[in-house]
Amino acid sequence: MEQYTSLAEYYDRLTGDVGYSHWADYVERHFRRLKHPVRSVAELACGTGSLTSILASRGYQMTAVDISADMLCVAAQKCQDQEVLFLCQDMAKFTLLEPVDAVICCLDSVNYVTRPQRLRRAFAQVYRNLKPGGLFLFDAKTPLALEEADGQTYLDEDESLMCVWRADYEPRRRICGYGIDLFTLRPDGAWNRESEYHEEYAYTPQELTDFLTQAGFSSIKQYSNLKMCPPKEEDRRIFFAARKEQ
Repeated sequence: MEQYTSLAEYYDRLTGDVGYSHWADYVERHFRRLKHPVRSVAELACGTGSLTSILASRGYQMTAVDISADMLCVAAQKCQDQEVLFLCQDMAKFTLLEPVDAVICCLDSVNYVTRPQRLRRAFAQVYRNLKPGGLFLFDAKTPLALEEADGQTYLDEDESLMCVWRADYEPRRRICGYGIDLFTLRPDGAWNRESEYHEEYAYTPQELTDFLTQAGFSSIKQYSNLKMCPPKEEDRRIFFAARKEQ
């Protein structure tokens, strides 16, 4: 079952509480810590382009990469008045037209790469597509967050849309699976039902740090969720900032 196909059209209605402007502010705080100005940025797993659009409106030259053509169609429409380059590519194989100053990957997208070897390749591709001194910034759900999701059911709805998520964590595989049922109201008053299945992998902070080191990154730092301080043991989401050597 493919991910983010039927869900793409309704994704923004279901994620209205994300606070993308706050995420953009946080990304820029990291940009300002670099010794050189950040002008060109690539967002991996850009989804429907909400963060891409905000950063483009703030003057960054944006390239948006996602494996889902359906999500990119929504993103392209959202950014139609902005100069954004969209690439439908796998994160583990992506190639930009030219190196960029920074690569970002947000909203636990790295957890969706459920094979560690593929994530290693993705980090290596990020390194290759960064300019010397460039920044790689991403977040990840912690194993604690995925373990706690086991057995939980989540519901999002409005007057014509209902989405039900059911989570199941498998400790042996370190996979949290989400069965998603999407119900949409038709003009005749009946409801359509579509289903998707998503999986996230429980990477430890040490594993992600090791992958970054293997890819060639230096000055690897961890941060608490949307904060500029080190993470705590009980954090459910942490950020990583890694730099390519000059």
